[in-house]
Amino acid sequence: MRITIVCVGKIKEKYLNDAIQEYTKRLSKYCRLEIIEVPDEKTVENGNEAVNRQIKDKEGERILKYIKEDAYVITLEILGKMVTSPELAEKIEKLGVDGISNITFVIGGSLGLSENVSKRADYKLSFSKMTFPHQLMRVILLEQIYRTYRINHNEPYHK
Repeated sequence: MRITIVCVGKIKEKYLNDAIQEYTKRLSKYCRLEIIEVPDEKTVENGNEAVNRQIKDKEGERILKYIKEDAYVITLEILGKMVTSPELAEKIEKLGVDGISNITFVIGGSLGLSENVSKRADYKLSFSKMTFPHQLMRVILLEQIYRTYRINHNEPYHK
């Protein structure tokens, strides 16, 4: 299976980069993983809704350039469906059984995703009703993908 993560912005913190590298290494046993970073737009402090939408639309255009036609797209959205780790594992396994070999996860920028990216989603996933920094979300997503493969291979992993 090919897993692509398209995300907005670069990771500047060493500890987050170290965690990303660790999960990337662990996942190499299970799938082909690619992480694509698209540039983020400068946000305007106290920006109005129209300005924020413009920023999300620009980031969205960049994201959509990297989503392949045959990709099954899972966007991370606060209003998406919340699932348990075993349910996510079951979802990923079922996609593979159904012949899906290319899954793309999308993490938006600090303002979230554009409407066009959200419309392209085959599945909208939420990790929580809380807001997380998008850089940290990358680590959390990688950990959950790794946990998914451990579950699906009946391999032990802490609960």
